[in-house]
Amino acid sequence: MAERMLKFVGTPQVMPEKRPAAERRRDFQEIYAAYAREKAGEQAARCSQCGVPFCQVHCPLHNNIPDWLKLTAEGRLDEAYELSSATNNFPEICGRICPQDRLCEGNCVIEKGFESVTIGSVEKFITDTAWEKGWVKPIQPRRERAQSVGIVGAGPGGLAAAEQLRRKGYQVAVYDRYDRVGGLMIYGIPNFKLEKEIVQRRERLLRDSSVAFNLNCEVGRDISLADLRNRHDAVLIATGVYKARDIAAPGVGLPGIARALDYLTASNREGLGDKVPDFESGLLNAKGKNVVVIGGGDTAMDCVRTAVRQGANSVKCLYRRDRANMPGSQREVKHAEEEGVEFVWLSAPQAFLGKDTVSHVRSVRIHLGMPDASGRQMPQEIPNSHVNIDADLVLKALGFDPEDLPAQFAAPDLDVTGWGTLKIDWRSMMTSLDGVFAAGDIVRGASLVVWAVRDGRDAAERIHSYLTAKEQALRVAAE
Repeated sequence: MAERMLKFVGTPQVMPEKRPAAERRRDFQEIYAAYAREKAGEQAARCSQCGVPFCQVHCPLHNNIPDWLKLTAEGRLDEAYELSSATNNFPEICGRICPQDRLCEGNCVIEKGFESVTIGSVEKFITDTAWEKGWVKPIQPRRERAQSVGIVGAGPGGLAAAEQLRRKGYQVAVYDRYDRVGGLMIYGIPNFKLEKEIVQRRERLLRDSSVAFNLNCEVGRDISLADLRNRHDAVLIATGVYKARDIAAPGVGLPGIARALDYLTASNREGLGDKVPDFESGLLNAKGKNVVVIGGGDTAMDCVRTAVRQGANSVKCLYRRDRANMPGSQREVKHAEEEGVEFVWLSAPQAFLGKDTVSHVRSVRIHLGMPDASGRQMPQEIPNSHVNIDADLVLKALGFDPEDLPAQFAAPDLDVTGWGTLKIDWRSMMTSLDGVFAAGDIVRGASLVVWAVRDGRDAAERIHSYLTAKEQALRVAAE
């Protein structure tokens, strides 16, 4: 009802209670507590129910945000969950890790002066409540189809597609080279942002929905793409991008310099109870070390905050632009600063010093010059501005590029773009190989989980259209 909403004038923005930095830097638990039911309803009631909801427009999934906020304010949480999950396969995950300050909340029309509605926290609350109440059920298709789809990659894009295809009754098999389901959600994102049980219960739900998982199975090593095409009526490639970008600088090969994903994977595996030799030896463990992280994205933020929790002596983040031009979430930067991370803005590595292992990063100050074709100011080194920064562990968090999939899959006819991503027909989402589709980061480049979910859902629809047309053509031919 209308009187329940538009409370933003008299009700201030209140986030869920955040644990003190001194406490949370000692463990890997999530930093926010859950909303109490009445507080979630109170914050949802701050929504202005605007006629053109910019929060929804700027959400990659176009979630029906004002509608499920209204239902939450009215205490109709079961309906709010149904509406939230209708457009998002993992609302409780997106509510935790989406950069809402850049997407929905950052475009809330009441953001200035009154502060935005806490959309992400309410979204998380709705679905966590649904799990607690037993409202989240395995998929039971109205009818089973004989056609099958093979999905390469058990990350968010592949899992979203698997769920959507299973709802339509297709037989779905997911192949992944890792030993757990979830991709970067398991091995790349730390527990303080996304506890692993949140991902694992989604895996259990998909298994209970008769989605088959083939783990420790790498396409090109354990099975060929040609085998998958023979085994399934359609194939979706949703591998993501994992090839770390490097730095061309003297000393970059010194021991003590590691890739961000290797470091985060070691930390997450250790947290999951695995035996991780590089962690136990100290090679990928920040305890007692001076840590320098190079980069300014969300992966860099995950690294610096992980290093703090591992007991690093000091943690510095070097970024060649200023705070305003940082690609990572500003909310994450604030959390990191609260936890003791030092940001060295307008600074770039020029060389890595040390004998047997890295001991210092030689950095140079940066001046932002004229904008380039993208509109971003170009970093320019300031002469004679070198500074040596103590470093026992250096982590390179410079982003990711796609691997050479045509070579890896032994599929030379699989076309790629000039950036190495898979080339698709954007209307059908099909690659240059008939019946082989692609979605997520392997098509658009390194991006957000929410975009992977969107792409996975879209791909499922295109695959359904393709298989329906194929089935009809076979029926006509048989007649």
